Amino acid sequence: MTKTLLITGCSSGIGQAAAHHMRACGWRVFASCRSQADCDKMQAAGFDSPRIDYSDPASIRDGLKEVLAATGGTLDGLFNNGAHGLPGAVEDLPTEGLREIFEVNFFGWHELTRQVIPVMRAQGHGRIVQNSSVLGLVSYPWRGAYAATKFALEGLTDTLRLELSGTGIHVSLIEPGPVTSNIRQNSIPHFEKHIDWQSSPLRALYQDSLLKRLYASNGPDPFELPPSAVAQKLAHALQSKRPRPRYYVTTPTYIAGTLRRILGTRTIDRILLRYR
Repeated sequence: MTKTLLITGCSSGIGQAAAHHMRACGWRVFASCRSQADCDKMQAAGFDSPRIDYSDPASIRDGLKEVLAATGGTLDGLFNNGAHGLPGAVEDLPTEGLREIFEVNFFGWHELTRQVIPVMRAQGHGRIVQNSSVLGLVSYPWRGAYAATKFALEGLTDTLRLELSGTGIHVSLIEPGPVTSNIRQNSIPHFEKHIDWQSSPLRALYQDSLLKRLYASNGPDPFELPPSAVAQKLAHALQSKRPRPRYYVTTPTYIAGTLRRILGTRTIDRILLRYR
């Protein structure tokens, strides 16, 4: 029987690459997107594509309902993936902006996952895979909002994995570092909406550092990998008899994981401040 998988955030990048890869692996992929226009594009590419916007609870409910209607009420895998960034110093981050990014990067994921778990419990098996980040292991300057959502996701997912032990439902985290995507460009509207950098005491640092990286394309990161690198780890998490709790992707993630194990916080801070 063909296995079924729901992936969110499939308009581009990791989600889109994962959809194509898992379809090539023989899965029936429901490649959801936030906007209907992107859903239409995925449908033109031959995918089932329900609209799911993490900031819209009704779309989460209706999108999953559409998936289950097509599968006869079952679902073998869920890959939570859609997210956006909000760069800026923590002291310049309004609480409204933090609420907004948590709604999309964390609360919406939790809502969809909670609705999927009863389906997987009833069938006695399932795989839940969360696309976290190297910023769920260590945080960089200017990335406080995004890192906060990923640190929260790591803690919630670790707890969920323990609580679902023995149910046949396996839970994994994927932790990519730099991967080719549109996240930098997509974060610009959120930055412009919420961060008043010109009034910040860190204005000079914004001009010398963040603004240059945010608005100027300087080519790929030296360690950047294509989104297919994440898709390959996803395939293992979904298909292995013993899926791993964590999957590192890219050299920076392996370095960050090692640093957390062997170095003290002050030493890690000195290293990360080089990226300010």
